[in-house]
Amino acid sequence: MRLTVNLADKDCPALVLNADFRPLSYFPLSLWSWQEAVKAVVTDRVHVVSHYEQVVRSPSFELRLPSVISLKDYVSQARRPAFTRFNVFLRDHFACQYCGSGFPAQELTFDHVVPRSLGGRTTWANVVSACAPCNLKKGGGLLRDSAVSLLRPPEAPSVWELQENGRAFPPNFLHESWRDFLYWDTELDET
Repeated sequence: MRLTVNLADKDCPALVLNADFRPLSYFPLSLWSWQEAVKAVVTDRVHVVSHYEQVVRSPSFELRLPSVISLKDYVSQARRPAFTRFNVFLRDHFACQYCGSGFPAQELTFDHVVPRSLGGRTTWANVVSACAPCNLKKGGGLLRDSAVSLLRPPEAPSVWELQENGRAFPPNFLHESWRDFLYWDTELDET
């Protein structure tokens, strides 16, 4: 099937919700390209919750591009988050755990509280986000021997904690049809 549409791939992403109408993830936000969303609609894997004004056409049908879709089958979320560099940064709110300053992910480093050279392991409980200057101040020694101190002890986060932390970092693009599902910039009713 050949579809025609006049827009760039990045112009109309679809917010993907689980079958319970919660985003599959907040950070990175669960988005599919308009092509993936249309394929999922045509193969009947999703419900369309909201549309864009843009339309795709083929010789046999016309379809408004979905802006919000929900999966028909519930996808179980992991009970424990993966131990990744990015998830460590997200756990730590993209802030150096020595000076407290926030940074973009590409400007943070991964620091072992107890250095590997001294028997420290690469685990949630021994790794923190650090800026380069603080990481250099700490060096390869123990905290008690360095010029920095830890703002909070590292620990393994829950999936819920990472999701909540991710909600604090909205993406650059938020379509208004997504607001009811994300709670970013949503005006609350006064009671």
